[in-house]
Amino acid sequence: MRLEDRVAIISGGGTGIGAATARLFAREGAKVVVTGRRPEPLEAVAAEVGGRAVVGDTADPGHVTEAVSVAREAFGGLDVVVANAGIGFGGATGDVDDERWERTFDVNVTGAFRLVRAALPSLLERGKGTIVLVSSVSALASGTEGVAYQASKAALLGLTRSLAVDYGPRGIRANALLPGWVVTEMGDRAMESLIGETATSIEDAYGVVTRHTPLRRAATADEMAACCLFLASNESSYVTGTTLVADGGGLAVDLTETAWESA
Repeated sequence: MRLEDRVAIISGGGTGIGAATARLFAREGAKVVVTGRRPEPLEAVAAEVGGRAVVGDTADPGHVTEAVSVAREAFGGLDVVVANAGIGFGGATGDVDDERWERTFDVNVTGAFRLVRAALPSLLERGKGTIVLVSSVSALASGTEGVAYQASKAALLGLTRSLAVDYGPRGIRANALLPGWVVTEMGDRAMESLIGETATSIEDAYGVVTRHTPLRRAATADEMAACCLFLASNESSYVTGTTLVADGGGLAVDLTETAWESA
């Protein structure tokens, strides 16, 4: 088992990528602490994997401190952090108010920063550790009307590199995962906006948004969990300070080709 006897905290662990990662990590031998805002799904995942649930807002400094304390008290330490919690609001720069901008950064960037900061003493105590920041392909390529989300996901890449440089000499690796479209609750909400315009169902909408992606489909949460496992395990022991793009080949596509197909 690739994570035998390791302890992991996974934020946003009640649904989607976070829940799938918790399940996979547990199957690979890890003891898991999942965090998130909704008690019911979070506690269900924790019970399923024999882990612990810590309910709260990842932007709250007290919440992340509690999560680390639970990991230490329940399982004796900490080895892996997966900062997965995230939110997204639509809007171009001229349309986004301060409240939505600040909330997006509070959760997506500051929340990840605070979780990692709270975890670092425990990771350093072990003399090694791995950090996975779940960003997005939106960090590298922009869609329309998503300025707060895209800027926040790009900021995570800077945090990743800084962590790798500062703490690599002390045994800590840090990498970012950049998913494309993934079938999750968050993805489903985005798909709902297409129904009635260019799609007839959520499943159809996923097909529409991935029609130019080489693999012609969205990812599953389990596929993203497998990427997190790779980055957290010894299989990536010489990988740090970088990004793993898992978007079905979307960023490889030449936009002129898609325009030609549409002509």
